[in-house]
Amino acid sequence: MVAVERVESLAKSGIISIPKEYIRPKEELESINDVFLEEKKEDGPQVPIIDLQNIESDDEKIRETCIEELKKAALDWGVMHLINHGISVDLMERVKKAGEEFFGLSVEEKEKYANDQATGKIQGYGSKLANNACGQLEWEDYFFHLVYPEDKRDLSLWPKTPSDYIEATSEYAKCLRLLATKVFKALSIGLGLEPDRLEKEVGGLEELLLQMKINYYPKCPQPELALGVEAHTDVSALTFILHNMVPGLQLFYEGKWVTAKCVPDSIVMHIGDTLEILSNGKYKSILHRGLVNKEKVRISWAVFCEPPKDKIVLKPLPEMVSDESPAKFPPRTFAQHIEHKLFGKEQEELVSEKKD
Repeated sequence: MVAVERVESLAKSGIISIPKEYIRPKEELESINDVFLEEKKEDGPQVPIIDLQNIESDDEKIRETCIEELKKAALDWGVMHLINHGISVDLMERVKKAGEEFFGLSVEEKEKYANDQATGKIQGYGSKLANNACGQLEWEDYFFHLVYPEDKRDLSLWPKTPSDYIEATSEYAKCLRLLATKVFKALSIGLGLEPDRLEKEVGGLEELLLQMKINYYPKCPQPELALGVEAHTDVSALTFILHNMVPGLQLFYEGKWVTAKCVPDSIVMHIGDTLEILSNGKYKSILHRGLVNKEKVRISWAVFCEPPKDKIVLKPLPEMVSDESPAKFPPRTFAQHIEHKLFGKEQEELVSEKKD
């Protein structure tokens, strides 16, 4: 296994300029600004905040209003801050503390959990290898592992330190799985489908996989030249994100990059490509990226809810297709969709498509 240079080691080495592999192309640099100033902007569009308090209310009117708000955000933005989502703040803090403590270990200690993408061992501690559209690197290290269903986990790959890591993360995964069901139901109703339809289409309780990726973005001496994660859409059905209240997430909305505010105790939720395909483009999978900064380490905890790789063929649901709106996506398994994104399209094309 070839030793990979960790971004954290690079950041701590005292460099004042970043290696050229991390510098973004010229046309991209024009849109990279100071994330702290960007976050303070009050003008222009803002990522919607959706209150889930009444998503299962017994009062039909109140429940419908909540579902309508969620649907509107999914149709328009495809990303939102969820509040009153039913997951305890205490549990979210435990998950964040455990992840922070793991990343607080020495790089040598973390290397014991290193993944090895060359041999297909994707779970574990890693850094981006240059296999993306322009052979470039991103300013982040990460830890990736499957967290649900429990019988599909491999706990031998999970951090042993800190001692609360496994318990806190397992509990959080269970709570997120319940939240995903509530969201799938509301989004199904929003499309005029039976409430359990979307969840069934993505694998149901047995097959839907929850994969956690903890993204660790070290301080960067030249943040105006780099990205923590380049522009992409999520392949998942839904993605749920916690972060350490350091700004960085940007969404490409109506032709401009919008910086998400840090909303206390919220969970950021993305609609992924899988739901965009099933809804025939009604629900949006928004292009997004991560900025870095020189003052503060940013950490985010993303959980991707994904259908099984080969068991399900993803295509627009028949109810979503008509003469007026023909199918926008060809039938593909989840694995084929990922393959298509990796090799079938350059990122620039994606950006120009979203601009149209």
